[in-house]
Amino acid sequence: MSYDVENIRSHFPSLASGIAHFDGPGGTQTPLLVGHAISNTLTGPLSNRGQGVRSELNADEAVGQFRAAMADLLGADPRGIVYGRSATQLTYDFARHLSKTWGPGDEIVVTRLDHDSNIRPWVQAAAQVGATVRWAEFDPTTGELPASAIAEVLSERTRVVAVTAASNLIGTKPPVREIADLAHAVGALVYVDGVHYTAHTSVDVTALGADFFVCSPYKFLGPHCGVLAADPEVLSLLHPDKLKPSTDAVPERFEFGTLPYEIMAGVTAAVDFLATLGNSGDTGVDAAGLGYADPRSRRERLVASSAELDEHENLLRSILDSGVAKLPGAIVYSRAADRTPTLLVEFDGIDSQELARFLASRDIAAGASSFYALEASIALGLGERGALRIGLAPYNTVGEIDRLLSGLSAFITGGQ
Repeated sequence: MSYDVENIRSHFPSLASGIAHFDGPGGTQTPLLVGHAISNTLTGPLSNRGQGVRSELNADEAVGQFRAAMADLLGADPRGIVYGRSATQLTYDFARHLSKTWGPGDEIVVTRLDHDSNIRPWVQAAAQVGATVRWAEFDPTTGELPASAIAEVLSERTRVVAVTAASNLIGTKPPVREIADLAHAVGALVYVDGVHYTAHTSVDVTALGADFFVCSPYKFLGPHCGVLAADPEVLSLLHPDKLKPSTDAVPERFEFGTLPYEIMAGVTAAVDFLATLGNSGDTGVDAAGLGYADPRSRRERLVASSAELDEHENLLRSILDSGVAKLPGAIVYSRAADRTPTLLVEFDGIDSQELARFLASRDIAAGASSFYALEASIALGLGERGALRIGLAPYNTVGEIDRLLSGLSAFITGGQ
């Protein structure tokens, strides 16, 4: 394996703190070049978008480059890339847009496995128009959400199926394409929460069958914002409330107000950095500081990098899983056959919140909560308190896992 994690880590100034970050599912650390892209855009000549002076062109280019980068990352059409403040905000927006055509008798499908941001907006939008919400249940003993669970609640009245591509709580990756095919067979649209999925898997929204796919760049080394990808033809059929002078063009009609060009530039830089992971974090700059060309397209480099990252994270996950299984009283909730390198665990007789605080005292970041996946946490018997979540990211190492396992053992056995 050519994945050079130490070289990759050298691009993250925050890692000099000595903190071992297993909190990636809540947001990753950020490489320096992302910060530079934000700073350079914000402090360079910058105006509202236009085709006149350089400052106008810089703003316009930041938007175009952002759409192209996210389209490459997601296997999407850049004309269907929508910027948002967060995935939650985008989902609330699109629940409102889509619900304009719903009424009594229509049905919306949500799942117990999802983050609340892909549940509550749909539940609330349905309630406002008198539509019915149908719940798809996952199996808490296995963590699996089979397509059959969706099929049980589908009907000819289903308008939208909202489903996660990967659980942010236990890592389960449902068979999204199979679910999408079932939904499309009854004429329903499919809204996929890809926030956790995008950080760990090469995405192809067309192959997934997603009509709408939402993600958050800060979960994959970028700045805090949200992105939605959809077929521009589908977007053209939706008419959001907007200011009269604002454009009706797609995708701009869904982006309200002046865009944060510096944040968009940061997202582009994050995608460019992700494309280097397949070259051991080689950012395309030689020792003399000169750039050089890679003959592959950015999309091809992203797919190759994702494969390298997957191999690295799977190796770490196997060490983590094995080590946790050996600890006394371990109860592991991440049990699905296909899942991300995310582990939800508690230990018999141990308060997970206290355990997380102890780990923090050792500069190990791994939180304990339901992490907004409230329905899933309740279904697992954990209520609102949740459990300890350990998530892997591109910069994690075997040594950090050893530190984590040592910390867990020390607290559990009382040898603090």
